[in-house]
Amino acid sequence: MALVETSGLHFRYGRHATADRAHIPWILEDINLTIEKSSTLGIVGESGSGKSTLVRLLCGLLRVGTGSIEFDGRDLDDWRAKDAAGFRRQNQIIFQSPASSLDPRMRVGRALSEPVRAIEKRAPSDDEIVGWLKQVGLGGEVLPRFPHQLSGGQLQRIGIARALSLDPSVLYADEPTSSLDVSVQAQVLNLLMDLQDRLGLTLVMVSHDLAVISRMCEEIVVLKDGRVVEAGRTADVMRNPSEAYTAELVGAAKAVSLAEGVKL
Repeated sequence: MALVETSGLHFRYGRHATADRAHIPWILEDINLTIEKSSTLGIVGESGSGKSTLVRLLCGLLRVGTGSIEFDGRDLDDWRAKDAAGFRRQNQIIFQSPASSLDPRMRVGRALSEPVRAIEKRAPSDDEIVGWLKQVGLGGEVLPRFPHQLSGGQLQRIGIARALSLDPSVLYADEPTSSLDVSVQAQVLNLLMDLQDRLGLTLVMVSHDLAVISRMCEEIVVLKDGRVVEAGRTADVMRNPSEAYTAELVGAAKAVSLAEGVKL
């Protein structure tokens, strides 16, 4: 069952008159995607290919230029007009830098409660908050602490717990381990895979690291210069890429994995 679909999606930045916008290049061009419910999709490409922009469009943080995005059979503009809170509840994102996504002046307990306060208009109980923390392998001892008192791995787990507090259907992860120490990255990736399996989440993972995507995602989309150059089952793309650009990414990922003694 399709949960997220895009059709002829284009996007570019800038607030200009319509006549002037033709001179501004598209960041994304003609993106057509279908994301099935409870699936895992990886979006890969080099820096500047449009990966993060695409994810921000899909979860409603940016507005579509032309084309459309549908979530659960309804156009995103319809969700915004009639049930913006419902859309936000079902679509949550984990950002690249866990520290920058948390208010440094706010204790962890309060930070975790903010989505429920904003969307559900209520204050969650301490038991609820501790329950969210337990899902990500943390305990109540972190509640009175400030972000600077925690490690990067702990902060990213808190970011994941905060996203899960609204019981979303889709979890978008935008380079969730790139700012973490190598020793912690595998722990966070394993946690995301476990949560996706246990909760039946639809997981959309953005990464420049094809090795990470090949490990975590059943489906893959390869972006280059704002366009989809290849898409399909990850195993098929890894085994037999049809585009030269994808073949380069696959070759680089296999070289790194060979050097690290990991089989792709």
